[in-house]
Amino acid sequence: MFLFAVIVSNIYIMVSYIIGELIMPFKRQRPDLVLSEADTTKLQTISKSRKEPYAKVRRARILLSYSRNESINSIAKKVGVSRPTVEKCIDKALRGGIETALVDLKRSGGPPSISTDAKIWVINLACTKPKDHGYASELWTISRLAKHVRKNCEAAGHTCLSNAGKSTIHRILNKASIKPHKIQYYLEKRDSEFEEKMAQVLYVYKDVEILNEKLENDEIEQNFATLSYDEKPGIQAIENIAADLSPVVGEKSTWSRDYEYRRHGTLSLLAGIDLHDGRVIGIVRDRHRSREFIEFLEKVDSEYPKEWKLRIILDNHSAHISKETMSALSKYPNRFEFIFTPKHGSWLNLIEMFFSKMSRSFLRAIRVKSKDELRDRIMKYLDEINIEPVVFRWKYKLDEILV
Repeated sequence: MFLFAVIVSNIYIMVSYIIGELIMPFKRQRPDLVLSEADTTKLQTISKSRKEPYAKVRRARILLSYSRNESINSIAKKVGVSRPTVEKCIDKALRGGIETALVDLKRSGGPPSISTDAKIWVINLACTKPKDHGYASELWTISRLAKHVRKNCEAAGHTCLSNAGKSTIHRILNKASIKPHKIQYYLEKRDSEFEEKMAQVLYVYKDVEILNEKLENDEIEQNFATLSYDEKPGIQAIENIAADLSPVVGEKSTWSRDYEYRRHGTLSLLAGIDLHDGRVIGIVRDRHRSREFIEFLEKVDSEYPKEWKLRIILDNHSAHISKETMSALSKYPNRFEFIFTPKHGSWLNLIEMFFSKMSRSFLRAIRVKSKDELRDRIMKYLDEINIEPVVFRWKYKLDEILV
């Protein structure tokens, strides 16, 4: 009887232990993942992102769930991955932090299927033009280059490229930062004396800055003027075919304009801006030949006292140095001094800033019924500018000029 009681007692203890183990919460073997407030915020942002790679979003969800004491099995089921995947992600976070867990580590991988020589051959091809290989195009497209590569790779000894598609060619070129389908423009310095001429122009700007300061302080009396001159050709006289429609409150916020228009030809503005007072002197003509330039010089001559010295910064346009111009200048001895910008250096001329402003604020949307109306509108614009003139100042590299 005693033995039976002992056996029953042991069975009860064993059953109680098993039931207790089943009822008591699971105690995981891995340590807890402790996240800072910043880490938690970052993981929450990634877990809700629609732009991040899906694998990274999934890993962020795994780490957040584990930090909330969820079990491996429940995390795997919720995220939709296997248990080993969850464990691997958590282990990486525990060892190297969440940044390590969110990204894939670099792997050695197998040998490349495309040899280095083949990649170099593709890059060299991309650095040539299609017309050099018998095509009509000036620039490669990725598709055209891929077809050419597949067609000629065997003859070039690169059979590994026989199945190369657009994505393969794109990866090769992208790694080498080559974009054969694009053009980036540059300006070649064709003037052997570019630096010297630029320095001369900058010296004039520096001199103007000093003179303006002295004039402002009444330290000197003005008997000189410095103008920045250029032509703005091809100003179009465009007429609307249908009337512009004004903005309407609650319906449309801008002017409405019909797409069709009528052309009446073009005009050229010959203008110089006084670098001391900001006044603009200009004439509008159909063309900008030597005779028009001489007409501009005559206008400038009439604008200033006869004893003043007039410096003009201008480019090397043929009309500025023609025999006709030189002959006309003989009528004004010691009156004009020309400072020429270098070839392909018109950006050094301050009048270009005025022309840019004029194009954006005045010419961009102008509509007229004739060339005469356009001419009158341009001259009226110059008159309005001269009511409150703005002195343009050059800044680029001016501190490097020593006087």
